[in-house]
Amino acid sequence: MNYQKLTGILSICRKAGRMAVGFDPMREALETGKVCGVITASDISPKTYKEVCYFCQKHNVPVEQLPMDMAVLGAAIGRKAAVVAVTDQGFFDRIRQLCTDAVQEPSE
Repeated sequence: MNYQKLTGILSICRKAGRMAVGFDPMREALETGKVCGVITASDISPKTYKEVCYFCQKHNVPVEQLPMDMAVLGAAIGRKAAVVAVTDQGFFDRIRQLCTDAVQEPSE
């Protein structure tokens, strides 16, 4: 699976300052009402994923699980993390689209 476009948009989003990286920063960003969506790594712990979903549901914010683990996500954003809050609707929409495309790609 080719992650180049997805890692590229994640890197641009970080450089633009449109994300809060980590669980606690995500919660704080949700409280401000500026979060458009939350993304998680594929290898996030079930307990943490459940908590992320709880806080996102409370603030009516969508959650997207990436088709990449923490190591790949960390390489894309420059810091190891399992949870990232995206504060720009355009970036979040593009990330969602790339995740959908990655899932629909035929296996090689």
